[in-house]
Formats: sequence, C-alpha cells, structure tokens
Amino acid sequence: MSAMPDFQPAPASLPPGHRVYAVGDIHGQDGKLAALHAQIADDLAARPAEAPLLVHLGDYIDRGPDSCGVIARLAAGAPMNGLPPGLPTVNLLGNHERSMIDALAGERAAVTDWRFHGGREALASWDIDADSDPATWASLIPAAHRRFVEGLALMHRLGGYLFVHAGIRPGLPLEAQSPDDLIRIRGGFLESEADFGVVVIHGHTPTHGPALRRNRIGIDTGAGYGRELTCLVLEADRMAFFQA
Repeated sequence: MSAMPDFQPAPASLPPGHRVYAVGDIHGQDGKLAALHAQIADDLAARPAEAPLLVHLGDYIDRGPDSCGVIARLAAGAPMNGLPPGLPTVNLLGNHERSMIDALAGERAAVTDWRFHGGREALASWDIDADSDPATWASLIPAAHRRFVEGLALMHRLGGYLFVHAGIRPGLPLEAQSPDDLIRIRGGFLESEADFGVVVIHGHTPTHGPALRRNRIGIDTGAGYGRELTCLVLEADRMAFFQA
C-alpha cells in the first residue's frame, strides 16, 4: 500500500470530495507514465476519493522513445492502464499533438516543424521513416491513435483551478482565449503576477522541479529530456506530488 502523499498548502481549492491527479508533459516516456499510473492507482486504493479525476496536460509524443506506446496506453483508457475502472480522465491537447495533426493533414510547414521538434522519434515508434513521403504517414498510424489525438480538449476547469497545456493570455476572459495561446504561450504568461481568477495548472515549459507560483503551477519537469515525469495531486486546499 502506498505511503500517504506529503501534502502542503495549495494556492486554490477543490470542492469537497474531489481529488485531481494532473500529469505533466510525457514526451514518449511510456515506462515513466506506467509507473506514475501505478502510483495513482495505489493512492486511490489506499485513500478512496468520492470524485477523483485524472488529467493529462498534453505533449504525449516526440523526443522520447515510445510515443506510440503512450498514445496506445491513453487511448485504451483506465482499465487497460492498471487504473481503477471508470476513473474519469481528461486528456488535453499539447502543441506537439497539434503539430502532428497538422503534419498528417499535409501542411508543409507543420511537417518540417514536427520533424525538427521530436517527430522523427515519434514516427520511428510507429515504424515510419521520417524521410519518407509525408502523404503516407497518416495511413501508417492506427486509426484509433489518430482519433485519440484529434479528440483532445483545450482546457478543463474545476474549483479554483484551470488545467491547460501551456497557459493563458493575461487580461482575456477564458472564453476569449486563443487556442494557439492555450497550447503554446510562454511570454506574457510565465512572468505575469496577475490574478487570473483561477490558478492555472500547466506544462509546456520544462523546469527542474515543479514551478510553484500563487497564480500558476507548472509541472513539465523535463521527462522529454530524461528527467522526472510529475503528477500533481490536488484535494481540498492542499497539494502533493508524485514522480517517476
């Protein structure tokens, strides 16, 4: 049975009975994802929650060795992942998935961008030569994997938190946010000390350890560069971290 997570005060709160497990950028590290899912399953077994939720923050692919394995695992859903059956899960869109979608649709700039930013490793995990004709790539990736990537959400809000891949544009209401900002923003967001009305839980910008601010928590801890994969645990007015 897992040890009790080491909780600390959080900058916002969730409604009673809710618990969120938010997982940062995975980048093809399927072994680390499996290990993190096992920690989540152990925690839920040791400390059942009335309303648990698992959120993956995007950038499932590229750089690491097994983008195919990560997508297959996430597309299969909780029971196939060793997670409790029926565990609600929200999977968010990252900029790397956006590049993949656009490249598979034949957009020339996206093909170049994807190859340069880790797509070579991702394509290799599907046994595809990155120097082959891009028009053939989509047919060589399982339809279930493409449907999963194309169906990803842009954001999710619960209690005092907003979950999104990259961040938000300060000063704009949530309904007016640009999809491109939600998956790519850095400048204007990371240095902002504004009260966003929610605490933003995000990935996209790798840091050595979680980035804890009063208005945001960044949990891309560099799994794509061989460092830890991080899960933020939120419940009530407290938070903790798991890592693999």
